[in-house]
Amino acid sequence: MAYLWSQPRPQVLTQEHIDAAVLRTLEEKTLPSRAAKAADIVRPSVVRVRSFGEAPPSKGKPKAESQRQEPGSGKDTPGDPKPRGKYDPEGMDELSVGSGVVVVDTGIILTNLHVVAGAKRVRVTFHDGSESDADLVSLHPENDLAVIKARTIPDDLPAATLGSASRLKPGDEVVAVGFPFGIGPSVSSGIVSGVNREFRSPEGERVLTRLIQFDAAANPGSSGGPLVTMQGDVVGIVTAILNPTESRTFIGIGFAVTIAAAGRAIGIHPF
Repeated sequence: MAYLWSQPRPQVLTQEHIDAAVLRTLEEKTLPSRAAKAADIVRPSVVRVRSFGEAPPSKGKPKAESQRQEPGSGKDTPGDPKPRGKYDPEGMDELSVGSGVVVVDTGIILTNLHVVAGAKRVRVTFHDGSESDADLVSLHPENDLAVIKARTIPDDLPAATLGSASRLKPGDEVVAVGFPFGIGPSVSSGIVSGVNREFRSPEGERVLTRLIQFDAAANPGSSGGPLVTMQGDVVGIVTAILNPTESRTFIGIGFAVTIAAAGRAIGIHPF
């Protein structure tokens, strides 16, 4: 009995002890940001999309004498040309490079129409580095969207979670994931700058409506990549950037097609 009484009494755990332990953990360990968590969720579903074909001749020059021309030259669509002179194994020119996102785990991928326009061959690169040819399933010029399907896919290919853009408000945080200038997958973060925007291409070929405006950095090659909320839900497909100069690089205004429009393109309700 005397031995039992001599033992120290167990310390009572109070809220102060818990708070101190949590604070010490936060001081000693850096937690990932909300943007990093969102990017980690969607990254395995993001692919690089490359288009191959015969480059068009420059105006006023015979085809044999013309330099390879960047497709979409002059358009502020962040999608796109690779350096001239690249070829695929079949000898075709690499016309453009962009991004895409897997929306069905059988290999159905959403990208932009201008990324694959005029292509005779489309190749996609998955998160594990594997590659596959892809077939065009459908084209939707009214929203600058294209649906493609990879012929072979990695094991356990995850489809991105699609979310509603109807609840987005200016100031909400978003991340854009893609392959700007073919580098990636790259992540940029920003906010929703506005909703229900319109965008007309510099050539005036078409007007895209009901767009999400955002300020996460996007550049040529980002086209077709997902715009993602902090919960990891894809709410848009990066489509265009506004730049009044000829540099075609990002100056703070990007646009994305809503996932509602993309859902109609693939024939499924996205939410």
